[in-house]
Amino acid sequence: MDLKLKDRVAIITGPAKGMGAAITRAFAAEGCKLVLIGRDTAAIAPIADEVRSKGAEAIVVPCDLTDPAACETAIAKALDAFGTVDILVNVAGGSGPIGKTGVETTPEEFDDIVTLNMHGCFHTMRAALPTMIARRYGKVVNVGGTFGMRGRAGRMAYSASKWGLRGITKSFALEVGQHNINVNCVEPGMVDGPRFRDKVCADMAKKLNITVEEAMERHAADYALKRVTTDEDVANACLFLASDVSRQLTGVDMPVDGGWAML
Repeated sequence: MDLKLKDRVAIITGPAKGMGAAITRAFAAEGCKLVLIGRDTAAIAPIADEVRSKGAEAIVVPCDLTDPAACETAIAKALDAFGTVDILVNVAGGSGPIGKTGVETTPEEFDDIVTLNMHGCFHTMRAALPTMIARRYGKVVNVGGTFGMRGRAGRMAYSASKWGLRGITKSFALEVGQHNINVNCVEPGMVDGPRFRDKVCADMAKKLNITVEEAMERHAADYALKRVTTDEDVANACLFLASDVSRQLTGVDMPVDGGWAML
């Protein structure tokens, strides 16, 4: 199936590694023009160089996503470079404290993860949507998490931030749908990679006195498909929601978790 994304201008936040890098590669492979934004441009440079070497057009724009003025500047630079913004994919985010109860979580830890996971998406959407509204076309894909659908002991702050992102997504979807703009949320489950192995599985392994591999197997056993999500699984879901194939979907929570949040 041709997703007809060639020459669409896609802004991707947090593109440097993991899901962000996989999403960047996927959109580049579909022929999108890419605006890669984040605070650490040196970390973004390798993935930008990689997709350019394969023929993609890509620019790197410095942006502190928690700063609304910086987000507005980043969108302006995207418009200067490509003349339009068709797609916004908000990937950037953090995990917050792992293995801490709500009582153990400090106010500073709570504020930090809520600011990053909610404010960043709000600022980029607020900056990008006016140009989409003017053109009567746009796709926004926010990357949330299944702990924002069911909650999780020991991940209260992260869970709260992702629940909040769902509210932001649904409210914006209601407000801009009349302008032919879709706003949806991809909800990854546990995604294999350094954060999952070195933090989440390591924390479980320590508490249960098991190996990291055994901890991974325990996580996989929770899912109907008995496997952990990959970065590419998340990227494919983002492609679908950024294309007109999904034109009649908005305000949707799409779990990409092998069957956990919805079962």
